[in-house]
Amino acid sequence: MSAMPPPLVFDPARRLAARQRALALQARPGAARYLLDDMVEDVIERLAFLRHEPRRALVIGDWSGVLAGHLSAQDCTVIAADPASGFDEEKPYPETGFDLIASLGTLDTVNDLPGALIHLRGALAPGGLAIASLPGAGSLDNLRAAMLAADGERPAPRLHPMVDVRAGGQLLQRAGWADPVVDSRSLTVRFSSLASLTADLRAQGLSNCLVRSGPPLTGAARARAEAAFPPGTIERFEILTLTGRRGN
Repeated sequence: MSAMPPPLVFDPARRLAARQRALALQARPGAARYLLDDMVEDVIERLAFLRHEPRRALVIGDWSGVLAGHLSAQDCTVIAADPASGFDEEKPYPETGFDLIASLGTLDTVNDLPGALIHLRGALAPGGLAIASLPGAGSLDNLRAAMLAADGERPAPRLHPMVDVRAGGQLLQRAGWADPVVDSRSLTVRFSSLASLTADLRAQGLSNCLVRSGPPLTGAARARAEAAFPPGTIERFEILTLTGRRGN
């Protein structure tokens, strides 16, 4: 009997559109990219701490090119990929044998996360290292509260479900990663308005791509949301990082 396919939580077409829109917005001066910048900096620090010097790397989701540039400067051959250009993390990778794969901010919206992690491991060379960073549980608590205030007694699905540290560890074990490590860190940002937060989410590819999302907010509902998210609100982004290797 064949395995049941995973439930469709995220709409692939909406996910692609959100990613492509984010890449277009990144071409504008001053576009928000603090989450990606934080992830790239963290990967570079981890590589230095682990003294891992890859010779061939796959970098997924880094539209800034900073991580690829850093690796290339160390004589590493880098292949860059992004869901916006059709790269599908839920299928076996077209190339294998990488001694580093860095996935930055894309795995939070795949429908088959265990399968994506298996494919990621499968693309590594024996002993190769994988580092996957993604928005995790605990992110955007104030936005969630604002959406609940907007919808009142009939809350609609508006924000994505997210993985926490415990679930991340279970996923890595299920995917067969060796030496699995899961950790989480917080990044806090102060916003002048709810619209400012929404704009930042769009620019970073974090807008709603659920299969079943709520209807557009009415004027009254938006007013309630804005009242629940006053100027100067500090929002928290929890960044979950999954690290492991392919066994020899």
